[in-house]
Amino acid sequence: MSHDIDCPSAQPDSKASRIYGVMTGPVDHRRVGYLTETIKPTPELLALSGEAKPTQLFRIAAPCMNGACRHFNGACTLAQRIVDMAPVVVDGLPECQIRPTCRWYLQEGAKACVRCPQIMTDKVNASEEDIKIALGDK
Repeated sequence: MSHDIDCPSAQPDSKASRIYGVMTGPVDHRRVGYLTETIKPTPELLALSGEAKPTQLFRIAAPCMNGACRHFNGACTLAQRIVDMAPVVVDGLPECQIRPTCRWYLQEGAKACVRCPQIMTDKVNASEEDIKIALGDK
């Protein structure tokens, strides 16, 4: 497992995980509000998500699992699908605390960053297109 590269869409119980963003806005138009510092996802903090999964409220980074992840085949296929299929939602690079170690940025560059704010790890009422981006052809 590489500790030099982070997955920007990790689970809160992943080793060395940290919250770097909070989903904001109306349910049908959520965007990541990027934090100025990453925060350890403590049980108390995760409980703030209420009945929602923490990954419906928080964007969480953790060390990339490489081949142990279903999205990795030598490269992150999720990052590839996001760049190929998701629309651009911001004009410039968001202020992001994990960019220097982000798998999506290191692999796809700014093309991933201008799409990243719309990505929710667990999205309620995901569209068919969202599901296709998330799961690919599997």
